[in-house]
Amino acid sequence: MLGISRSSVYYAPRVNAVDLAALNALDELYTRYPFYGSRRMRLALGDDYDVFICRDHVRRLMRMLGLEAIHPKKRTSIPNPNHHMYPYLLANCAITRPNQVWGTDITYIRLERGFCYLTAIMDWFSRYVVSWELSDTMETAFCLTALRSALSSALPDIHNSDQGSQFTSAEYTDILRERNIRISMDGRGRCMDNIFTERLWRSVKYENVYLRQYRASAEAREGLSDYFSFYNEKRRHQGLQYKTPAEVYWAGA
Repeated sequence: MLGISRSSVYYAPRVNAVDLAALNALDELYTRYPFYGSRRMRLALGDDYDVFICRDHVRRLMRMLGLEAIHPKKRTSIPNPNHHMYPYLLANCAITRPNQVWGTDITYIRLERGFCYLTAIMDWFSRYVVSWELSDTMETAFCLTALRSALSSALPDIHNSDQGSQFTSAEYTDILRERNIRISMDGRGRCMDNIFTERLWRSVKYENVYLRQYRASAEAREGLSDYFSFYNEKRRHQGLQYKTPAEVYWAGA
């Protein structure tokens, strides 16, 4: 009746208990120590979480999350070599107003018995989260939903992302090009290119996800909705002279 498949409603990623514990611990360790490689991750898993697995197992799980110590970026978005890549446009670019640059990314959200994925679109000038979306899979659809939601309220001059297949897909880039939005993409291994979104993920996890311990994606959606409302409307940022993102965004939008 709703046009939604039953399998998508009830789908939950399956992973055994040991791997789930290790994935959750790796997510926390990466958030704290993005420069850790598989050797130090293996030791930290045992020392801090009593998770004892071999280094090859650690490397497999790190690849699953996309953790890279040399260029520390959680590459939950996997590149597609058949998609067109766009250059990074923001080197030495002065960001002086809302809706000049939006940035987006995807991160892993742990659940009690599995995990889901979060994407968000943030205005770089104000740190305002324009839209966000959750999904049980890494398919492009939830990124498209977040993008369309964001564009229903405003249009940026530049849209920046990593080179993940979701953001380089024709479905995604066509929406941007049809609106004459310039497309910027981080260089491989350039985690600092999207630093504002990386800082957002750190805040989301330490201030909400790790504290709430969500049981399922529906509960995570409700809790994150409350958190993003707090983040935009109540949470004051030192970098914004202790104003909220909403104050800065709507004052100049």
